[in-house]
Amino acid sequence: MLRVRAALLCLLLAACAGPRLESPSHFGTPTRLTCVPYARAVSGIQLSGDAYKWWDEAAGVYPRSQVPHRGAVLVFAPHGGMSVGHLAVVTAVKGKRKILVTQSNWLPHRIEHGQPVVDVSPRNNWTEVRVWYEPAHALGRTTYPTYGFILPD
Repeated sequence: MLRVRAALLCLLLAACAGPRLESPSHFGTPTRLTCVPYARAVSGIQLSGDAYKWWDEAAGVYPRSQVPHRGAVLVFAPHGGMSVGHLAVVTAVKGKRKILVTQSNWLPHRIEHGQPVVDVSPRNNWTEVRVWYEPAHALGRTTYPTYGFILPD
């Protein structure tokens, strides 16, 4: 029981950690890249600015969709402590409501590959998702708002 309590305490402390803390080395690849330059490099989509601004910046420049496609960028809206949103690149579509992504800085200073993201929106339109949280080896409890997918040319 003491080990369980200690493990829960560690998870709670990790969840509250600020961006200056490094994630354990066995969670992803070390990086100094934030999600924006990483998504730009992986997807080829040449937008800039804060992550959440990509959705509006893509209008008329890149196709946007509510349906996931391999190579597309999922744009997260600002939510809680994630004040500038987030970007993740789709690496595989596993069904109508599940994708795998590669992303940078979901865990501080880490690039993660093959991370599940599940659509939990009532209309199955990818406007609300839950994201895999590797330290817990499970989907996170938080529901994150998203705008949709920006498709590369």
